[in-house]
Amino acid sequence: MNSALLTDYPELTDLSRDDLQDLLMDPAYFQAIFHSLARVKVLYAAQSELGMANEAIARNNLALQEHLYALRSETKEAFDEAKQLELRWAELEKEQKEVYSRLSPQFLLMRLRHATTAQDDKSEALASAFIQSTPNRQQQPALALAPGTGTPQNGRDIDEFVREFKELRKVYHKRVMWGEKWGAGQVEWRDE
Repeated sequence: MNSALLTDYPELTDLSRDDLQDLLMDPAYFQAIFHSLARVKVLYAAQSELGMANEAIARNNLALQEHLYALRSETKEAFDEAKQLELRWAELEKEQKEVYSRLSPQFLLMRLRHATTAQDDKSEALASAFIQSTPNRQQQPALALAPGTGTPQNGRDIDEFVREFKELRKVYHKRVMWGEKWGAGQVEWRDE
C-alpha cells in the first residue's frame, strides 16, 4: 500500500489489501467508506450549516421583498417628481429672466422715454381739442361767455381745461427731469 495515501487518509490504515481493492471495485462500498470518514463528515456538516444559513438569508430576503419593492416604487416616484421639478425650475428661471429684463435699467429708461412722449402727446391733444372746441376768432370778435359763468357758450369750461392741462404738463415735466437726471448719471439702481 502507498504510504502517501495512508498519510493523507489515516482512516484507511485499518483496511486490508482486499478491502482496499473492494473499495475500488464496488461504488456502493466506496460511498459507505467515504461517507464514514471524519473529514467528509465535517465537510458535510459545514455544507449543511451553509445551506441552512443560505436558507435563512433567503427567507429574510423574501420577508424584505415587499418592503424593497415599495421603496423602489417610492424612489422612482421621487425621482420622477424631481425631474418634473427640475423642468419646472427651468421654466421659472426663464420667466424670472423675462421679468427681470422688464425691470432692467435700460428697459425702464426706454419706458420712461415712451411715457414722456405719450404724456406730451396727451397734453397736446387736450390743447388741440380745447382750441378746436372754442369759436373761431375770425368768425366772432370776442369769446362769447354764458351770462354769469366762466363757461364759453359751447360748453367747455376754461378753468377745467387749465387744471387738466396743467396736471398733464406737470407729469410731463417731471418725467423729463427724471430722464435728464438719468442721462447725467444721477440715478442709482439697487437690486433689492
